[in-house]
Amino acid sequence: MTTAPLTAAPERRLVLVGNPNVGKSVFFNALTGLYVDVANYPGTTVDVSRGHHAGLAVLDTPGVYGVGSFNDEERVARDIVLCADVVLNVVAAPTLERDLFLTLQLLDMGLPMVVALNQMDDADATGVRIDVEALSGLLGVPVIPCVATRGQGLEAVVARLSEARPGHADPMVTAWAEALPTPLGTAPERLLALEGDEVVAGRLGLDSGTSAHTKRDEVYAARRARVDALVATTATSASAAVRLSTRLGRWLLTPLWGTLAAIVVMALLYLLVGDMVAQRLVEVTEGQLMQGVYEPWMKRLVAAWVPPGALQEILAGEFGLLTMTVTYVFGLLLPLVVGFYLFLAVLEDTGYLPRLAVLVDRALSAIGLNGRAVIPLIIGFGCVTMATITTRLLGTQREKTIATAILGLTIPCSAQLGVILGLLGKTGSWTAWATYVATMGAVLVALGTVLDRLLPGRSSALLIDLPPLRLPLWRNVGRKTFTKSVAFLQEAVPLFLFAALAVGVCKVTGLLTTISQALSPLVVGVLHLPREAAAAFLMGLIRRDFGAAGLTDMALRPSQTVVALVVITLFVPCIATVVVLFKERGWREAAVLWGGSWVLAFAIGGALAAALGA
Repeated sequence: MTTAPLTAAPERRLVLVGNPNVGKSVFFNALTGLYVDVANYPGTTVDVSRGHHAGLAVLDTPGVYGVGSFNDEERVARDIVLCADVVLNVVAAPTLERDLFLTLQLLDMGLPMVVALNQMDDADATGVRIDVEALSGLLGVPVIPCVATRGQGLEAVVARLSEARPGHADPMVTAWAEALPTPLGTAPERLLALEGDEVVAGRLGLDSGTSAHTKRDEVYAARRARVDALVATTATSASAAVRLSTRLGRWLLTPLWGTLAAIVVMALLYLLVGDMVAQRLVEVTEGQLMQGVYEPWMKRLVAAWVPPGALQEILAGEFGLLTMTVTYVFGLLLPLVVGFYLFLAVLEDTGYLPRLAVLVDRALSAIGLNGRAVIPLIIGFGCVTMATITTRLLGTQREKTIATAILGLTIPCSAQLGVILGLLGKTGSWTAWATYVATMGAVLVALGTVLDRLLPGRSSALLIDLPPLRLPLWRNVGRKTFTKSVAFLQEAVPLFLFAALAVGVCKVTGLLTTISQALSPLVVGVLHLPREAAAAFLMGLIRRDFGAAGLTDMALRPSQTVVALVVITLFVPCIATVVVLFKERGWREAAVLWGGSWVLAFAIGGALAAALGA
């Protein structure tokens, strides 16, 4: 992913805007095809997709309920919309009363617009009838009925983009905006300042978004009244049998059936990403193909052209730029990324993901998260690196920090987990099992609770739309998986080249050996473990399962095994996770989390060793 400003291009901009789960991505793909850029919007970790259509730069904004400054998604949508030349507003027909609130805000901003009235099949199935021509006349912009997942109406939307025009704004709201005591700003900016957007108000020279010039409550009340009048005039409801998908959607929210379904889905997710991909497929791609075929060939090639020495070690040694880096990215991470994005795209397309978040929201809110965090936490048991990337799903920076800290310290990846289970099994002690699980569970809860209290601000409430359940459209699933996987490669390759170079230099300069020797007194004196365990912990920096596997040949008592496994789990994440950690959280925050993992690992391990008499 890139971080270049998305507003720098000279083309006219077509911006897609809509509530979450209205189907914007289908319209975006229809307009742009597969060849798109996916970028973090500058200053955020919110993904924005960009493509081209008929001389227009096409931007897909995050799903929002309004353009404003309540969260990162709204702020990104606001900045992109303010640069729009044409807006395609995607509205879900079954939730017309909800979606039209955003539509009317866009109209009040005076933006040239076309409305795509999507999911008409769902509206018909639930007995909702919409007079499209009447709605178009009242809004003052073209309104095109669509069933985007089936391709119905897409061509009509594309054809009528040339008819985009400003619609019927609320005269009273327009008058309020024009009366603001500032000569600055465009019509959209003045409206947002009127609605209390502090950033835009500052640009216009107003005191703040909470000043006396703000009429947010009055604007919202007037807009809600207009929405109610529009729906009453253009939409009617007829009696219709409740569809199976509707009943199933309700069952999935009940404590009993919802919990059972969540267990099944999470088990399938772990089976796909944590077992089939992280274990079996990666065994082929990383072990047989990359380490068995590619790396020996590359080492021979480098040896033929580069004389023995530091350069050869850096290029094709144990942590080589052309060996370990390529193996990590293409043999290990790429299969995990594709598997995860494939499963996530299916959950998104079926409409199940929001229901899962609702089910676990109360439990996760106790540690400063909300229901959205269930996906990164489960993925962490497959691959912590991939899970750290998926913290982008969370709504606030503090939630991303809490989730990232929990993942880096307390969640063992699938490869490490296999070794941990094997070592605990060798102890033959249920006490060892219980002590390890209780310790890691206590650290997880304590870490989340402490960070929730220490970090400024508040975590976001779970405000989420529940779309109708439907069968996934495999074409959309494939496109989402492909574009996001390509974006991952664009982002990951430079980072891993840099990390491999740093580790290679440390090895040829002897710094890795120095670090191992420095850890030895802590390992022996604090953790009461053999000196050789220091080397195992250090190998965990390269691969977490390497560190755990390094303990297998040591003669450890059950209590020592528990201490060692607790420390190896809490210890610094593997180099892949560290690279992504610094990319996602920034250098300052990542350095605190990384350094904190060193301190906590040895502090908790030492306390546990003293308590167990290891």
